Amino acid sequence: MYIDGEWQSASGGKTFEVLNPADGAVITTVPDGAAVDARRAIEAADGAFGAWSRTTAYFRADILQKAHRLMLERKEDLAHTLTGEQGKPIRSARIEVQYAADFLQWFAEEAKRINGEILPSARNDQRFMVLRQPVGVVAAITPWNYPISMITRKVGPALAAGCTVVLKPAEATPLCAIEMFKIFEEAGVPKGAVNLVTASDPKPIGAELTSHPAIRKLTFTGSTAVGKMLAAEAAGRMKRVSMELGGHAPFIVCEDADPVHAAKGGSLVKFLNTGQACISPNRFYVHRSNYDAFLEALTARVSKMKAGSGFEDGVGIGPLVNEAAIEKVDGQVRDALTKGAKAFAGGAPLTDGALSKGHFYAPTVLAGVTPDMRIYHEETFGPVAPVIRYDDEDDVLAMANDTEYGLAAYIYTQNLSRAMRLFEGLKFGIIGINDINPTSAAAPFGGMKNSGVGREGAREGLDEYLETKLGGFAI
Repeated sequence: MYIDGEWQSASGGKTFEVLNPADGAVITTVPDGAAVDARRAIEAADGAFGAWSRTTAYFRADILQKAHRLMLERKEDLAHTLTGEQGKPIRSARIEVQYAADFLQWFAEEAKRINGEILPSARNDQRFMVLRQPVGVVAAITPWNYPISMITRKVGPALAAGCTVVLKPAEATPLCAIEMFKIFEEAGVPKGAVNLVTASDPKPIGAELTSHPAIRKLTFTGSTAVGKMLAAEAAGRMKRVSMELGGHAPFIVCEDADPVHAAKGGSLVKFLNTGQACISPNRFYVHRSNYDAFLEALTARVSKMKAGSGFEDGVGIGPLVNEAAIEKVDGQVRDALTKGAKAFAGGAPLTDGALSKGHFYAPTVLAGVTPDMRIYHEETFGPVAPVIRYDDEDDVLAMANDTEYGLAAYIYTQNLSRAMRLFEGLKFGIIGINDINPTSAAAPFGGMKNSGVGREGAREGLDEYLETKLGGFAI
């Protein structure tokens, strides 16, 4: 762990194993922290906050730029660490490292644009001044599916704003966090400004982060259930929160769309990270006129996807995170098949040969999916594409919005008016219109409803770490 500028063991001396999900092999062991370790990290961050918050924006920006350069220099090493402990194909890991580095560069630049205001007053003897100041010590909890980019998307703006940070990474992927904190240390982040606590059991760490009075902001990416629990605990102490939670993204293929082109885009974004992405499409709504052609093109592409270790050439489908994920995905698929759906590709776990040692599920296309099936309503977080036929634009809009989630949605159409109607009508925070990658460090990322509160990235991502202070001056 990294606390108060020093690498150290857990207070109790315990460790836990980090496993490769592709073959179950033990990669290494890391410190197994407890509440007392989280408390020490919080105290270190609190002690460092005063000095760090008073540094200039240019000083903070320079450190973030150094960290950005170090990430690019170590891009290949970081990608190999990522593939080893998370499982995604090495090409995808390289893309994530670049995406993660982009956040450091973006927020280094934005640090110098934290501006105040002078406001006019109705009184001749009064002046108003508005300052924007760091919120305080930040607790950040990051997920296993994007274990590097979610760190920089939180730590980058926090440091840029002048906040100090305590990070708890996912227990499945602590090695990426360790490598990133080596970079922060080498880049010159002062003692105590960033702190890392690794643990196999997140509950006592989370309880400390939500209860400690020094923590003024909690940022979390993960499941909706855990996010709600953390937000409730933080609310009792009036802590600021930002939550990026689950999704159930619709992918709408309109009657005027090219079904083959839409199938190509749909397959790329659906099976990104083996479907383990919160913006991954979970429901493919295809107009009746395009249904057969889309299904044929999607099945052809999915049937060619190769599963295996992310280090193998040609692999596009890595392992799921654990056996529980396999059981969840397979349970949804079996439920759908029992109720009348048909598997055009896949439909079962992969257990032959070397795949038997990991957590692999066949990339799957399901047709004939109906509202009485679990997969129609539940987030899958796996490599399954359910295809649903529709007839009317108003109906598909209603079906797409019929979910407790509101993170991402996708539209394929060649009609500008239809694109605008659907863009305005979909109740989701991120909409890709003929675009399967509507994300960037410069773009606001976040959802509505049970998909969370707040935004990450862009100017809005920096706002999450700033307080607004008003001064009224009588002259």
